[in-house]
Amino acid sequence: MHSDDPQQPELLRVCRIGRAQGLKGEVTVQIFTDEPEYRFAPGAVLYTKDGEEEYVVENSRTFKNRWIVKFEGIDNRDQSEAANGIVLYGEADDPEDMLEADEWYPKDLIGLEARLAENNMLGLEPGVVVGKVVDVIEVAQWLLKIRLVNPVKDADGVMVENSALVPFVDELVPDIDLEEGYLTLDPPGGLIPGL
Repeated sequence: MHSDDPQQPELLRVCRIGRAQGLKGEVTVQIFTDEPEYRFAPGAVLYTKDGEEEYVVENSRTFKNRWIVKFEGIDNRDQSEAANGIVLYGEADDPEDMLEADEWYPKDLIGLEARLAENNMLGLEPGVVVGKVVDVIEVAQWLLKIRLVNPVKDADGVMVENSALVPFVDELVPDIDLEEGYLTLDPPGGLIPGL
């Protein structure tokens, strides 16, 4: 088992094993992590979803923007072809370490109340609730989807905007307090409808 702790650590999806690469057991992987250098470092341990099977990274490399990984115990083409399609997971990082490093998992942000920051660019009262984070869109730059407390309506009273997308960068999201359940926003004019 991947941990002796009776409270199993959370597993995060890291990759899906793809096709065999060559004859010596290497495989291509479709990555779902933003830290492949860490997750595919020699000695790194990945698990099947149930945590029952371990896959230890023997070595890894990139070739033409693709990751190629050699796992211990997968030593020939037949074994690497048999592993095709297996999704592997890694243990989540320690939450305390992540807080100190100002790192977040998307699931940590969903549900947080979005409030205006002190001395915000709009000159509005700090602490005013703008909405709630309902999704984190993971593109090149994470975007927070915030459902607005006060949706924007047209002249006929028909709702036209009920959410805003805010880039997840320090300048626009200066503070995050997971314990209190909120984050602060310092949006420029026009970013959040109705402000």
